[in-house]
Amino acid sequence: MPGEGTESELAQRAAAGDRAAFAVLAERHYARVHALAWRWSGARGDAEDIAQETMVKMAGAIRSFRGDCAFSTWAYRIAYTTAVDYIRSRSRVIPFAPSKMQELAESTVRDLPEDAAMNEELWRAVRALPEQQRDAVLLVYGEDMSHADAATLMACSEKTVSWHLHEARKRLKISLEAAI
Repeated sequence: MPGEGTESELAQRAAAGDRAAFAVLAERHYARVHALAWRWSGARGDAEDIAQETMVKMAGAIRSFRGDCAFSTWAYRIAYTTAVDYIRSRSRVIPFAPSKMQELAESTVRDLPEDAAMNEELWRAVRALPEQQRDAVLLVYGEDMSHADAATLMACSEKTVSWHLHEARKRLKISLEAAI
């Protein structure tokens, strides 16, 4: 059956040309790709464009998947580069005016509308950070990745990711304190 098998088995079959296996993998990963795209873009339409473009790129590149890493890592790398390229091509500067600092890791849905609005303002502030700081924050806090996984995607060391996070926290603190 097309939907049966481990992710690794499905990826091997998809790389060999099994379209049904690729369809299963794409369906399994679409929500996570879309979530990454939304965090990077902050707009539903842009997130949908990024997610769709990612799926098209994955479909075009699946035959080159060698299994050197987990399929999810391979797919995430494509989603990450697609989102970054999309944002760069749009040359968007996203303004922000948050009223107070919150923990970045508290990015789940809130019970109160005010909390959701404040959370959205914080993510807008994150998207306005310099590129590498933004990427580090979005990967570690937004996507719940380890520093090592973020470093792999960003093609840098774990220490560099930590440094970017440190600098991002300093910038956010200054920006948020100035807005209060």
